[in-house]
Amino acid sequence: MEISERKPDIRGVPYQALIAFYLMTFAISWGVIGAYILLPEFAEAAFGPISGAHPLFFLATWAPAISGIVLVLYHSGFAGMGRFLSRLTLWRCSPGWWVFLLAGIPLVFVVGSLIKGGPVLAPFPPEGAGPVFALMGMMLFLGPVEELGWRGVAQPLFQRRIAPFWAGAVIGAGWGIWHVPAFYLAGVVYEDWSFLPFFIGNVTLGILVTPLFNASRGSLLLPALFHWQLIIPFWPDAQPWDTWLLVGLTALVVAYNRETMFSRRGAVTEVVPGAG
Repeated sequence: MEISERKPDIRGVPYQALIAFYLMTFAISWGVIGAYILLPEFAEAAFGPISGAHPLFFLATWAPAISGIVLVLYHSGFAGMGRFLSRLTLWRCSPGWWVFLLAGIPLVFVVGSLIKGGPVLAPFPPEGAGPVFALMGMMLFLGPVEELGWRGVAQPLFQRRIAPFWAGAVIGAGWGIWHVPAFYLAGVVYEDWSFLPFFIGNVTLGILVTPLFNASRGSLLLPALFHWQLIIPFWPDAQPWDTWLLVGLTALVVAYNRETMFSRRGAVTEVVPGAG
């Protein structure tokens, strides 16, 4: 049956699609990055040296989004894709969440940097602020796009079976493992990082974004902005303090939202809004 012939309001995306989602996501990313790790001379000769701005790095980063879009199209057709993408227009939630999103996350990096004796903001390069703004714009089209997969497909599907807290933790753990090849790849930022704090941070962030996701009725916009805040180049290097501050912040957020974090009542479970 052709994709366009599927009925978007009947099936939606089934829970079992999680298997295909993870298989596709890991196959794309690990396949691309693995080629540069296992066959570096061949990969560089064929595609050029890898970097954070390389098209193949974008492809590897977009793997969750690509997988999610493929599954929505397969199960719900183009009409379903329109409904899925309508979740990018959901922005309403309590003012407290907007304060958390716009001020709370940057404050984590500022405080973490100050604890280790660093600056309030990352220093500008000799070329001035222009390259930083350009990098910030490029970052908008890297990590935040992942949320079409993680929060777009995986989060609602997991929340059909387990409480939001555990759904966020499982997604965060998978997110961390998904990054493993990048730690063996020369030419990208991960090669200088330690994996364990990064993994703990990923699990923590997967949990932390969950109540924001549910409070906004399954918004894709707000998790994307959340993800963008984590990688904006203006924020200073706060490792490892940013990880531990985020763990503490997450504990407070979970405690405050414990009634909704440990119950599936009210959790968003639809990938395609309106699908039966």
